Amino acid sequence: MKSWFFVLALAAGLVGVCSAGEVEGWWNGRGAAGDWFGAREVVVDHGLTLGGKWLGTVYGVVDGGLEHRATFDQELKFEARLDFAKATGWDGLEGLTAVGGVRMREGTNVNNYVGASPAFNPSSYQGGMHWRLLPFYLTYTTPELFGVRNFLTISGGWQNPYELFARQEDAKLFRNNIIVSGKGISSNGVGWSSSYAAWGGMAKVAPWDWFYAQGGLYMAIPGDASTSNHGLELAGAQPWNRNGWYALGETGVMPKIAGLPGKYSVGGYYWGLENTSFFGARYDGKYGFYAMAEQTLYREPAPDVEVSGGKTTDGKSKVVAASPKDSRQGLRWLGFVNYAPKYDNCLPFFFYTGLVYEGLIPTRDHDQAGIALAYGNYSYYQILANREEGRQIADTYEGVLEFEYRVQVNKWSFVQPFLQYVIRPGGDGQVANATVLGVHFGVTF
Repeated sequence: MKSWFFVLALAAGLVGVCSAGEVEGWWNGRGAAGDWFGAREVVVDHGLTLGGKWLGTVYGVVDGGLEHRATFDQELKFEARLDFAKATGWDGLEGLTAVGGVRMREGTNVNNYVGASPAFNPSSYQGGMHWRLLPFYLTYTTPELFGVRNFLTISGGWQNPYELFARQEDAKLFRNNIIVSGKGISSNGVGWSSSYAAWGGMAKVAPWDWFYAQGGLYMAIPGDASTSNHGLELAGAQPWNRNGWYALGETGVMPKIAGLPGKYSVGGYYWGLENTSFFGARYDGKYGFYAMAEQTLYREPAPDVEVSGGKTTDGKSKVVAASPKDSRQGLRWLGFVNYAPKYDNCLPFFFYTGLVYEGLIPTRDHDQAGIALAYGNYSYYQILANREEGRQIADTYEGVLEFEYRVQVNKWSFVQPFLQYVIRPGGDGQVANATVLGVHFGVTF
């Protein structure tokens, strides 16, 4: 198995020749790659941000499933972002950015030993394996329009709707694919994953700080997330008439309930490729709807900090106490539900719900503890169709219960033990519930 641990070893070797002060500066810096001998800030000041991240996971199937085995998989991602105003020095380009990147995934699929459906794979790194071109596109956000900052955002190019719609940041803490990526949408043959990309764009309006609405229109490309095309299917599927339209819409509100922030959104999608129902009827496309919610339930009080308050009458600096920005420490809830018609979607109903506590342990202010439950109900029409074909064993439902604790080592690295309990792997009751223990690692360059 290939590995990128040599990247970490190289970083450790470079640190070895540095002084203690340099080591401390590196350890407390923004990334494992350091400041590039001072060049990093210069590059950022000229509008170009270069970043990378390595993520690796060790899994152990310790109970149930198909076989008790340990596996490892990993992802390495590099991204470049260009701020045109900084790069050119022209203020008229403020708000215009470009982004693009590449990704590499390798490793053994733990699901070979768990037996879950691909949607409920304990790993979220088994789609789009090996190297892959990531989306590259332009985005323009109005600095101010009608007296409102960030009123309008327009974005387009080779883009992935997954990055822009149905987003919940706290969901990324978890490791099961159905929570991190699929959300029950990809299970139904819709182009929804971190590996999908197509030509198109989106527009978002946010006239108030508590409301937004957005819509997107893209090519629907059959099989575009396949590992074999490496994200290079820029001409779409051939012949051209195999492609269709992929439309999405979403709107939401961000209220404060008892002073605690929340976000509540609804959305829908249309996947415009011809398909056949479980009983043979032809349809021009598929559609579905989703709703999601995020709500801070409890926020730990943030201590006052000492800041400069100007000059005293004798000319000395005055120091006063002031409250910092709202603390992220506390308890947050998230929920997501997806619905699609049961006549041509194998997973018509799916939901997950979870809790994340940031700073649960005193002095560990940036650690995150999480628990989540996900459940998917398979189509009864699919069961009936399978029975007509003589298959009596039915896919009925599947779920996962997950526990996480992320130890934030420093600003650019973490270690995250986890436990997944996969319920009814594969959905048909033929495989025993599986317990998966593991450790997830992350390093930002």
